[in-house]
Amino acid sequence: MADRDPGAMSAVDEVTINEVSDTGVKAKRMRLFGALACGIALMGGGWYAYDALVASKHAVTDNAYVGADVAQVTSQIAGPVSAVLVQDTEQVHRGDVLVRLDDTDAKIAVARAEANLASAMRKVQGLVATDTGLSAQISARAADEARAGADVAAAKASFEKARIDLDRRKSLVASGAVSADELTAVRNAYDNAHAALRAAEAGRAQAAASRGVAVGNRDANHALIANSTVGTNPEVLAARAALDQARVDLARTVIRAPIDGVVSRRQVQVGQRVQPGAMLMVVVPVQEAYVDANFKEVELAHVRPGQPAELTSDLHGEKVVYHGKVVGFSGGTGAAFAIVPAQNATGNWIKVVQRLPVRISLDPRELAAHPLHVGLSMNVDVNVSK
Repeated sequence: MADRDPGAMSAVDEVTINEVSDTGVKAKRMRLFGALACGIALMGGGWYAYDALVASKHAVTDNAYVGADVAQVTSQIAGPVSAVLVQDTEQVHRGDVLVRLDDTDAKIAVARAEANLASAMRKVQGLVATDTGLSAQISARAADEARAGADVAAAKASFEKARIDLDRRKSLVASGAVSADELTAVRNAYDNAHAALRAAEAGRAQAAASRGVAVGNRDANHALIANSTVGTNPEVLAARAALDQARVDLARTVIRAPIDGVVSRRQVQVGQRVQPGAMLMVVVPVQEAYVDANFKEVELAHVRPGQPAELTSDLHGEKVVYHGKVVGFSGGTGAAFAIVPAQNATGNWIKVVQRLPVRISLDPRELAAHPLHVGLSMNVDVNVSK
């Protein structure tokens, strides 16, 4: 048997070797694709498991900030500032004196109101005494009216007697039994009796009118003091109310802290004349701080009031964990309450996912141990599975 050509043998061997090499590469490539597919499957399964077991039970956001119900300190009366007793960043307690106003005018107003009250009480006491005197006047006028009535009766009797005497004399004139002088005297007596009667009647009318005036005066005076004592009289009550107002204004010259907290934004200086309602400073109740977490609307499907939350701050880091609970939701998104709200009804419209503020209360003991300040950033994790 003849020997093979070395060149032919190497070509065959080369083809065989290439085929074996391609097969190995394909097998390796298949193994790599399988490993990649398994990795992707494992990653997908892990993500699904994480989403189902962990992520779906938590609503997380870092768009959250510390807030508090800040108390504005304002003056309720006008006046010059005589002393400012606190500085920014100073811790104060409710009732602590913050600012003093010059109380000179307020003290004068109190003294004037006290004098007006004393005058009103004396005036009412005088009205009570006058009421008694007017009642006595009514009795006196009644007696005068009775006396005038008796005078009228007497005048009527005298007038009737004079009329009878005149009639008798007239009937005797023709017979000559009565002289002309006697008839004249009787006629004069008749006229005088008639005039006396009219005068008595006028006196009675005057006495009745005087009694009516006395009754009217008594009624007018009585109306000012009816159903009241000196202390409950309307004039006295008005004067006492004015005194109370003056005392309140005097007390308001001392401006006190309305709550416990930290003084911020102090704007008042000694010598400044403040007006009612002007803001002097604010007191921030850091011990009653809360967090407003701005969640996306797509993250709020399972968030409910009362659910627990864990929070960390950029100030203290992750080593300090605060515990709180969801209190409630804002009535609208930030865009809805913006000064210039979005015009979504225009033709050029792009949908933007909105955020809704969620109020989260904090544990006061944790706040006392690690104080927070208004405006600090927070990270919020709400457990929606509870």
